[in-house]
Amino acid sequence: MLPEEIAAARQRRYNGTIVWLTKPNPDLMIMRVKPDFPIPRHRAGQYCSLGLGNWEPRTPGCQPEDMKPGDESRLVRRAYSLSHPILNDFGELLDPTQADYIEFYITLVREGSDPAKPPALTPRLFLLKEGDRLNIGDRITGHYTLEHVKPTDTVLLLGTGTGEAPHNYMTWELLRGGHTGKVLNACCVRFKRDLGYIETHRQLVKCSGNYQYLPLTTREAETIGQKVYIQDLITSGQMEELLKEPLDPVRTHVFLCGNPKMIGVQVKDPATGARVYPQPTGVIEILEQRGFQADVAAAKIRGNVHFEEYW
Repeated sequence: MLPEEIAAARQRRYNGTIVWLTKPNPDLMIMRVKPDFPIPRHRAGQYCSLGLGNWEPRTPGCQPEDMKPGDESRLVRRAYSLSHPILNDFGELLDPTQADYIEFYITLVREGSDPAKPPALTPRLFLLKEGDRLNIGDRITGHYTLEHVKPTDTVLLLGTGTGEAPHNYMTWELLRGGHTGKVLNACCVRFKRDLGYIETHRQLVKCSGNYQYLPLTTREAETIGQKVYIQDLITSGQMEELLKEPLDPVRTHVFLCGNPKMIGVQVKDPATGARVYPQPTGVIEILEQRGFQADVAAAKIRGNVHFEEYW
């Protein structure tokens, strides 16, 4: 595309401005986008789309892209769960009137899982800077919310990587709403540098008596020989030790977001058609053996284990 064509396409297709951006590490980004339109009413845990034109440059070192004729004029979009800063600059829970932006927590995907489908969006997003424009969806939706949580319930927010994003927003919504039950937020990543919100959560722990944050790393020198995954927290009893109470299906809600292997949603056996748990064992299987019930969207069953598969 010619420069004047790109300028016209940006003017026509982009409807949001990056007002703040930081990178905890080169492959991890927290970004705030101010839409040109009023932010739609929504709840913590929901998502909307971000998009950029294929005409935008891509981050070097990513899987090569082979576009067909005409593809360069198209807009590529992807849905992202909304994250949240949680605290303001004074260390207080953010007042919703102070935010005229939407926050996103994004990891750079350098290689696609399918060799024929290289990542299209994040290699472009990671070249953006404050003041740049992009496309943002005008609809925020999703069923991964705190809708059925009672004020006295214990809430477990269990995530991997940037699957922590909706849990940041949920943490804010719970504490801002005066939730009195225990809230435990655990996030499992490879390295400490992948915990983009760790200082915010540490600060929050100091001022919230019913909130706990548990960062887990699997590839640091001190943890490489004693890896602890989300599943291990439950099967070892560590989760109950931290909570100082048993995992009670009657008054506990569990939220899972991130790696599908951690979540472990039942799949259909191609040979028998029966619903079976995947391997390795995921959190859903572990909890359902203890009396919990995972949501079943197709049957409109709302349980006490809720999940959002982040990739």
